[in-house]
Amino acid sequence: MMDVRLLRPDDSSAVSGVILQCLHEINSRDYSEEIIARMCAYFSPRRIEQLAQERQMFVAAEKETVVGTVSRDGNKVFTMFVQPRMIGRGVGRRLMQHIEDLAAQDGYEYMETGASITAHGFYHRLGYVDVRTTETEFGLNYILRKPLRGRALQQSLPEG
Repeated sequence: MMDVRLLRPDDSSAVSGVILQCLHEINSRDYSEEIIARMCAYFSPRRIEQLAQERQMFVAAEKETVVGTVSRDGNKVFTMFVQPRMIGRGVGRRLMQHIEDLAAQDGYEYMETGASITAHGFYHRLGYVDVRTTETEFGLNYILRKPLRGRALQQSLPEG
């Protein structure tokens, strides 16, 4: 059973570990060693704690083991990573659905994210469309959007 919940203070090391493992095992296929090293240095446990103060940060946990993370600030998506062994099991989809639902409930009409080369296809499969590309200190970044029209309404309708 997988739960999506707010990050707790004692989760920062586990979240950092998931991110670093994903960067080394997955993102390294698309980025240079230099960029991977820069990203790994950025996502330290201390930085995770700081990010959690700046925006809502969530984890996907399976039996209290952190297997994924995502954060949001309003309708902006940040820091979406899934433990490599869990990719393809719906963890990322579940995390994204959670924050999309929250954004829709808050009245936002769309979600926006910056995606790595590695995650670009994942966001397309979730219905995000390309808006533009940018260059960052971490390399090429795709900016994508997904309309949320009707999501808040769907959440408030009774089932049946």
